[in-house]
Amino acid sequence: MRIFGVILAGGEARRLGGVDKALVHLAGRPLIAHVLDRLEPQVEQVLISANGDAGRFARFGCKVVADDRSQGPLSGILAALTRAAELGATHVVSTPVDTPFLPGDLVPQLLLAAESSPAGLALARDGTGDHPATAIWPVGLVASVTDFLQSGEAKVTRFTAAHGASFANFPDPRGFVNVNTPDDLVLAEAMLKGAA
Repeated sequence: MRIFGVILAGGEARRLGGVDKALVHLAGRPLIAHVLDRLEPQVEQVLISANGDAGRFARFGCKVVADDRSQGPLSGILAALTRAAELGATHVVSTPVDTPFLPGDLVPQLLLAAESSPAGLALARDGTGDHPATAIWPVGLVASVTDFLQSGEAKVTRFTAAHGASFANFPDPRGFVNVNTPDDLVLAEAMLKGAA
């Protein structure tokens, strides 16, 4: 089993003023660096899913994959699955670029949950709800995801429900805190300092 990670960095970050969210600074470092710190030790290698100038991510040492079609997170996941399959991976663990506190046991818990899914697909869940963009995807789903997107569908949860995804339950919702607004950024800074 060879598991790659993908950081979904293609969002427009409208609530942060339309900046490149991946490069927004949290405690003096780009947001993507915090996500890399959490994800990288759990996978063989990390890909970054993003359109535009790939050079802006050069310092992070990850391959950048662009979407063929921009249909939200699922098109980024498809790009990563396709590239990871070419590189010999069996699975991809996806997560958004705005989740700097990912659990240290994210990948093993997703793997365990995926055992009860007929498609080998599992999503993260905590007491606040489901986190469909944080999931484990077998690379064998490339054709299914492609067909789904070509049909005009793009909703991750619609795809995962149709393929019998299971859920990995995480007790601490702080692991999936999203940084979407300036207030979220302040909260994340406080969390890093241990004040929240």
